[in-house]
Amino acid sequence: MSYWLNIFLPIIAYGTTVVALTLLFVNGRKLLAIYRKGQPDPTRSDAKGSRFAHMLGEIVGHTKMLNFTGTGIAHWGVMVGFVTLFGTLITAYGQVLDPYFTLPLIGNFIPYEYITELITIFTGLGIVTLIGIRQVTRFSRKGKKSRFFGSGSLKAYYVEATILAIVFCVVALRGLEGALSNDTEWSWHYPFTWRVVLNFKELPLQTILNSIQIVAAIKIVVSMLWFIVISLNLTMGVAWHRFLAFFNVYYKRHSDGSNSLGELPEMLSHGKAIDFDDPSEDDVFGLGTRADISWKGLLDMTSCTECGRCQSQCPAWHTDKPLSPKLLIMAMRDHAMAKVVENEALVGELAPISLDVLWSCTTCGACVNECPVDIEHIDHIVNMRRFQVLVESEFPSELSGTFRNLENSGNPWGANRNDREGWIAECDFPVRVVEGELPEDVEYLFWVGCAGAYEERAKKTTKAVAELLYMADVSFAVLGKKETCTGDPARRAGNEFLYQILAKENIATFEEVFASRPDKGQKKIVVTCPHCFTTIGRDYAQSGFELVMVHHTQLLNQLVREGKLTPINKSTKPLTYHDPCYLGRHNQIYAPPRELLEATGVKITEMPRNQERSFCCGGGGGRMWMEEKLGTRININRVVEALATGAEEVAVACPFCRVMVGDGVMSKESKVEVLDVAQALLRSVTAPILN
Repeated sequence: MSYWLNIFLPIIAYGTTVVALTLLFVNGRKLLAIYRKGQPDPTRSDAKGSRFAHMLGEIVGHTKMLNFTGTGIAHWGVMVGFVTLFGTLITAYGQVLDPYFTLPLIGNFIPYEYITELITIFTGLGIVTLIGIRQVTRFSRKGKKSRFFGSGSLKAYYVEATILAIVFCVVALRGLEGALSNDTEWSWHYPFTWRVVLNFKELPLQTILNSIQIVAAIKIVVSMLWFIVISLNLTMGVAWHRFLAFFNVYYKRHSDGSNSLGELPEMLSHGKAIDFDDPSEDDVFGLGTRADISWKGLLDMTSCTECGRCQSQCPAWHTDKPLSPKLLIMAMRDHAMAKVVENEALVGELAPISLDVLWSCTTCGACVNECPVDIEHIDHIVNMRRFQVLVESEFPSELSGTFRNLENSGNPWGANRNDREGWIAECDFPVRVVEGELPEDVEYLFWVGCAGAYEERAKKTTKAVAELLYMADVSFAVLGKKETCTGDPARRAGNEFLYQILAKENIATFEEVFASRPDKGQKKIVVTCPHCFTTIGRDYAQSGFELVMVHHTQLLNQLVREGKLTPINKSTKPLTYHDPCYLGRHNQIYAPPRELLEATGVKITEMPRNQERSFCCGGGGGRMWMEEKLGTRININRVVEALATGAEEVAVACPFCRVMVGDGVMSKESKVEVLDVAQALLRSVTAPILN
């Protein structure tokens, strides 16, 4: 028996290893070749030290995974085991030939043995927990309610079974190794497996020796079969992410480690930003075919673990739209990895991604915020929109009017430019309008925005902010008729050409207004719209123009803290606050609005989905000007959640949210009032009217 084991087990173990490593090398090179064929993206190579530090912190610290606390802890144990238990695999190669084999120097080193067994336990508990979570989710959240809906479950089961089998092999080998030792009572060499050791000590010596060789061979074969399987399946992200996640996190858009949110990436062609004044004949406008995908986009797709965290937070998916960020990335991946012609369309009737999927996105950022491997879903969606708008002229019919209004009137409603100052006449205090350069005594330029100037509900916010700044003796001025749309609706809807026109017009205005203020810190703009906040403050920086952007909740909160505004009339009405996506997830501003509301005396009853998990109002990504024809309305979903808190008021900090939430409340025939945070503060600091 021992003779045949000494012959066949090494042949099987080492033969499987040779096949596995050969396939891994060959197909690994094939994967690299696919990346190299992707469009170049030179924006990912800056600040290498910062990138590496943030990558290490995010992966080792599991900072995103821990948002799903139980799952995150379990996954951390499995991840650590994958790395630290490599020594047990090396040991197994020696044990196939010699059951007494141990690693040189550290094999019998107590700290090493202790850590090995401890990590094995963590890995075992972790994988059992993950298996349990998957199965509980499978039965408790059936169909589309499950974040695993559409994922490759068999692939996941195989990976989980492999890890579980390796854990059992490690425990068995530790027990058998202990059975060979001279220890007769508990030993630090086997701190957690001593009971297993005791069971094996009853076996005959030859049986123990043979068992070590057999289990070691099984461990090697199971491990190498895993490599063979993933080598033959380059779309098996649930396995490949173990290697690719490091690189995908390292090469994320922002080198400071922040999520790929906020501004949209520049429109690149062949690795260079497109010059829209004089584009090249061979420029690639957006993402239309497999050949247009950048190497980072391909890395994104092959890194997807199919965990469904993005899907579980997506407002489109939660309201029965066809868009699932996870399924979109999977469809792009399968298309990119398939043996198809390079110019086969990505979007269209017979393409992997339908037009309904593409235009369901609100660019709220929930998917990017949740993704544990930092996939940039919004960037890919907008790049595909860019191709549909600029090349195919295939987009929702409502956007034709929106684009035309932006081009002709400088606002998405097509309102008269001369009416931008209309709200000023409704104020009973002076509002300065800039003529040319901003006077030295003016600290802030108040950017009113299209909604703040034209939409009746948003105008109330504009007037409230202006009045509060006047009461606090803050010097400010507005541009009046010189304002034009920032270009946010155009850019998020894919019309990059129109965005560039609007951005250049605004930047020229800013350069004139701030001509005598060379320092960035002297160029201060306060806005009420998070979309304007993001576009002016972050997107315009790509054109080389930078300034200090302040959201009105930040400035007003500062004024309250400084005692320049003092809330007097404390409100007793129960209130809930809705976090705007572009203020919260895109810019990480959560505290100022809440602190302001609390200063007015209200007790905020938070909705279940709040702060970074806030649910979208449905107005972002150009959706404000598109009909919501599929599934149920996103704003209704959010309003139902708000009404369930029992609040009498819903506070917002965005004109889009004001419109969408307000419309939702009206459709539910509710008497709940929707108001901006600035309005809540204004009524608090205004002296009471005595009868």
